[in-house]
Amino acid sequence: MLTGRLLFGSGNGSLTIVQKRITTFWFKGKELALAFSLTVAFSRLGSVLNFFLTQTFEEKYGMQWTLWGGALLCVLGFASSVIVSTLDEIGVRQLGLDGAIQEESRKVRIQDVKLLSVRYWLLVLTIMFFYNGIFPFIADASKFIQDKYSYYSQKEAAYIVGAVYDSLVVLSAIVGILIDYVGLRGVFAVACAVLTLPVFGLLAFTFVPPLVSTIWLGVTYSFAAASMWPSIPLVVPQATLGTAMGLATSVQMIGIGISNLVVGQILGTKSSETKIPLWRWQRMMIFMLANTISCIVTSVLLNVVDHRQGGTLNKTTKKSGQEQSDPDREPLTQAEEEPNEQDGDAVRSRSINS
Repeated sequence: MLTGRLLFGSGNGSLTIVQKRITTFWFKGKELALAFSLTVAFSRLGSVLNFFLTQTFEEKYGMQWTLWGGALLCVLGFASSVIVSTLDEIGVRQLGLDGAIQEESRKVRIQDVKLLSVRYWLLVLTIMFFYNGIFPFIADASKFIQDKYSYYSQKEAAYIVGAVYDSLVVLSAIVGILIDYVGLRGVFAVACAVLTLPVFGLLAFTFVPPLVSTIWLGVTYSFAAASMWPSIPLVVPQATLGTAMGLATSVQMIGIGISNLVVGQILGTKSSETKIPLWRWQRMMIFMLANTISCIVTSVLLNVVDHRQGGTLNKTTKKSGQEQSDPDREPLTQAEEEPNEQDGDAVRSRSINS
């Protein structure tokens, strides 16, 4: 089972990096926040279906057929990746950028990591600390709800936890369009972290219905997904974007892994049947609060540094319109940096048709 988890995690992590790289290439300077929001939403839609369907499926058909169902979904994902890869290659060829991309890719060196800016690393830490409060909580939230609110069944608790992803799926398109329109990605990053603080406070020290907190967390998660990840392409060169995305994903996953270990030590039990004392759950929520506070600190520092370096992350639509010569996009090649007007119109036309 551990070997299977290792293989699945390796494939999933690599897929996530490539997915973000492809999305950024086709939507940078356009509807990038919307595109990222929708890819995250469809990913989490799988999680929603898992919360609603997997237990019922397992009760009816057994564990073995449930696992084979998961394998079938992986096969469908593989088929989709082949189609996306083919479309991506055709689109790049239509734009006449295949040679330029290969040329830029050959210039990438491991030493390029040293060239990644302070803004990038602050953004990576902001993402890591925010997700440290999301995924470890969701992993144990169903058990927490059953222990603290004893009147909920396992299935009802799973539905309540699934509300985090339900909110994300419902709001993702709206939030993506909003951030594409107003910009202010750095401001939204700070706001997401600040507004997440009450979620863990309510869960730790009150008996407010947990559905309120999970929906609330889903809303802040929606804004974080649409503001933080699409900010990476704005602070790194185009040629190092894949490396930057990969590093960010690795740091995020390392942070989540360490957080899961810490949470496991705090809860102090290996049995899912044993009721965990409330004071242990409160300590876990305090740990989630600590991560969220760290996210606030790094996101504030990110805004300060960004402001000193031109305020790229917080450009509004109006400012972007006034600076059409620099539409938040690193040039792919020197030739692309100074296109004539006619060639620019042709490239935009081909890009839309692709």
